[in-house]
Amino acid sequence: MGKVPLDVQASGVDLLSLTAHKCYGPKGAGALYVRRRKPRLELQCQIDGGGHENGFRSGTLNVPGIVGLGKALELCRAEMPAESSRLSTMRDRLFQGLSRNLDGVRLNGPAADRRLPHNLHVSFDDIEGEALLMALGDLAVSTGSACSSGSQAPSHVLQAIGAVGDRAGASIRFGLGRTTTNADIDFAIERVSTVVRALRAQSSRLMA
Repeated sequence: MGKVPLDVQASGVDLLSLTAHKCYGPKGAGALYVRRRKPRLELQCQIDGGGHENGFRSGTLNVPGIVGLGKALELCRAEMPAESSRLSTMRDRLFQGLSRNLDGVRLNGPAADRRLPHNLHVSFDDIEGEALLMALGDLAVSTGSACSSGSQAPSHVLQAIGAVGDRAGASIRFGLGRTTTNADIDFAIERVSTVVRALRAQSSRLMA
């Protein structure tokens, strides 16, 4: 949402949950798309009370949040073509820089033409993922998804796309956004390259 065109009919989507903060809107607001025909989906009420939102969820509506979500999506739609091109160019620059500086850098997921413009998920051979994350304290990166941040086990999503074992454990995700600049990309390339080299050297000494 807000990153690439989204067509629920063409994609055959039955249910789609959207959250505002993923598109620079206010936290705590979101939307739910429900297919009403072919098939018609019947939902059960989650919060009983005054019967708000056609009986689906009672409670006072977060009007400022709803308006903020709508405005955020309006801006995303207007800026999407240029922003997607800018982010995908920087994403590729980041991967190419890491691959140029380091051996054993692997791209997780599909090729560039089939992945989100703002997302880069890579694995580094011969290092441990948590050690890499801890050493990159000056970069906002993640070893997995936000939904599984409390678990040390490899993400089931990474396992499903073939990033298993040590490779899954040494994987990090970079998220690019509106404020990301080419200078940020250059800094990330140099910082990650330095840290990976140091961790590999440390690992080699321990194994010697």
